[in-house]
This record gives sequence, C-alpha cells and structure tokens, in this order.
Amino acid sequence: MSDLEARLAEIVRADPGLMQVLTTVRGLELNDWRVFSGAVYQSAWNAVTGRPPGYGVRDYDLGYFDPDTSWDAEDAVIQRAAAAFEPPFRDMVEVRNQARVHLWFEGKFGEPYEALTETDEALARFVAPAFAVGVRLDEDDTISIAAPFGLEDVFSLTIRPNPHRPLARGWDRAVVNARSRWPELTIIQPEIA
Repeated sequence: MSDLEARLAEIVRADPGLMQVLTTVRGLELNDWRVFSGAVYQSAWNAVTGRPPGYGVRDYDLGYFDPDTSWDAEDAVIQRAAAAFEPPFRDMVEVRNQARVHLWFEGKFGEPYEALTETDEALARFVAPAFAVGVRLDEDDTISIAAPFGLEDVFSLTIRPNPHRPLARGWDRAVVNARSRWPELTIIQPEIA
C-alpha cells in the first residue's frame, strides 16, 4: 500500500457515514463491489481542507458486478440494499450493476459505453482522475482501494479531464458542482485542439 493509499484508508476509517455504508454493504455479500466516486474523493477533500466528515457528500455510489444484466436482477439488489439501510442512507446509496451500464449509458449521457468485465474497470472511464477512486471493506476489515490514475489528484485537490477518454459532456457541470463546495480546487481545463 502506498503512502497515499494508507492516508486514504485512514480518512475512510475516520468518516462515520462512509464506514457505515461500507460495513452494511459488506454484509450484503455482493460480487465485485466498490463504493466509489464522490463519497470517497470528497471524504479525502474534506480531510485535506479541514471540513467535517460527510460535508458535501450527496450520495454513495455502489457498484457491483453481476453477469445477469436483467433489470429484475438489478432491481432485486437495489431493494435488498435499501432494506439494509435506515434513513438517511436508504435514500443516499445508489446501487448499479456495472455489467448493465452499457445498456443505458449512451441514452442517458449521449456517449457510447463498451460493456465492462469487472467493477474496477469502470473507474478508468470516469470524467476525471480525481473521481476515479473506489473502496471496499474486506472481510478482514482491510480497506481495499482501487485508483487507476493514482491518488495524487485527489490529495492535491486537482480536477483534470480523464486523458483516456473524450471530454465528458458533463465536464462543465461537474467542475462547477465540485468547486461550489470546495473552492480550493484547482481545475485544469482541457486543451482545445
């Protein structure tokens, strides 16, 4: 584990809301699951900027991987997860089968999306490297971290476009949204060709 991964694991453990979500999700025994994106990098941003745990966190994105891509199978997991949480978490945990994302992504976001083979593969497609981080609480209480671009942008409060994909249509909205809560962020705008 790198120094930044160890630091992130400590931050995650110090965030009571995130730990409650991780502990509850672990009990669901989902295949290849991660809590990723905002709830993770925002927890780090809060620690770096001296804000309290949970500040600015609007939801907890939970991805898992089930080769059964039927809506009924995903809905059953969504319902099971909802039943496992009390409010406010019941309404904040957003569950998505990563094996299904390619079925609806283009219709929702206007971009093609190749089928994934595992949950962690989704991280490399996120809008920005800082957003591409996921965690899991393993059975031995280890915090497992996936961050295909590393954690440097997370801890330096930097948002830059993902270099391995076209600029996301929601780029401007994502930047404005993040900066409204963490004005200390450095934004590296895409180069215009």
